[in-house]
Amino acid sequence: MDISIFCDESCHLEHDESPTMGLGAIWVSKSAVRQLSLELRDIKRRHKAAGELKWTKVSASRSAFYAELVDWFWRQDGLNFRCIIIPNKSQLDHQKYNQGNHDDFYYKMYFSMLNKILSPDNGHDIYLDIKDTRSKFKVAHLKNVLCNNIYDFTGQMVSKIQHVRSHEIELMQLCDFLLGAVVYENRGLSGNSAKHLVSEKIKEHRGRELTVSSPLSNQKFNVFVWQART
Repeated sequence: MDISIFCDESCHLEHDESPTMGLGAIWVSKSAVRQLSLELRDIKRRHKAAGELKWTKVSASRSAFYAELVDWFWRQDGLNFRCIIIPNKSQLDHQKYNQGNHDDFYYKMYFSMLNKILSPDNGHDIYLDIKDTRSKFKVAHLKNVLCNNIYDFTGQMVSKIQHVRSHEIELMQLCDFLLGAVVYENRGLSGNSAKHLVSEKIKEHRGRELTVSSPLSNQKFNVFVWQART
């Protein structure tokens, strides 16, 4: 089976406004991508929610839209989400563990997130959102890291990794939305009623807090809260 994986990242820079970093991925069979994208567009159309779905744009005026999105996601068999949360970047000891380099840690976390999704029985197309001018370098380096670590020297497991523009890819927007909710909870934020509604809706479906790691067997909505070594 061919699998499509859509990745996003939140507060991934070493020095930004947030101590919490998140990496997320949505994956589904390649054959289902078109139909799911059409369904997402239809939900947007019915709620008059034109434009790109982004967590940063979540507002109370569209609460019904966000609630339907979460319910829709949980109804789709084979549509899964996984993320890694780093609660406090200030606790990272890059000198000791990452050759003094935040980028090394970034790729380690991407590998940790994706290696639980990749299977030797499937081919995988991986898509990353264009975030900055270094996106092309990130794509090439991440493919090398993944293929070397899973011994996929022929590229049979990782067919391709490429960057895309999230406003053109519905499932990547959904990844941004779900990852945003998990990061929001792990940052301990409050004050936005719509964002609170989304996180509560996800917790209701998931059956546990978003600040708690999932068993690996739980593929539908898998959260791994990473802890720094001391």
